[in-house]
Amino acid sequence: MESLRKMLVVLIAMVVTVRMVNASLVYVGGGKETWRSNVNFSEWSARQNIYVGDWLYFGFDKKLYNVLEVNKTGYEGCHDVGFIKNITRGGRDVFQVNEAKTYYFINGGGSCFGGMKVAINVENPQPAPSPSQLTGVKSIKNGSPSRFGGHVVTLMAVLANVLLA
Repeated sequence: MESLRKMLVVLIAMVVTVRMVNASLVYVGGGKETWRSNVNFSEWSARQNIYVGDWLYFGFDKKLYNVLEVNKTGYEGCHDVGFIKNITRGGRDVFQVNEAKTYYFINGGGSCFGGMKVAINVENPQPAPSPSQLTGVKSIKNGSPSRFGGHVVTLMAVLANVLLA
């Protein structure tokens, strides 16, 4: 009975850890100061895998730019009136995506017409792996380590082995 209780505790810890580590900080445009003109946001966005729970980071000069969440019509026409949310705070601003959908962001004040806008498709995260899949296996996706990384998986596998021994 005691070993069953330990196994249950380890299983819960694994699931919670994987879910916590699974959220990512995504630099919009690819860098810390890339919410600016002359960045191809459509090309950048097409290469991204962004999931519910991730955080979008917008880095910019707040004297020149801002970040407005808009609907699709606002995005397509660069309308900065009637926006959903102004996420501009200080030029190093984050926005958590909480729903699987396409989010639309523009820079108000005219720069949108020059391309300072981005549509970001957000997907539901893939289900957490089962404990049998976590025992030291590093998942590879598109040639790079998985979002939760092999180190967490290895640590949890060692913890499970120690507690269940």
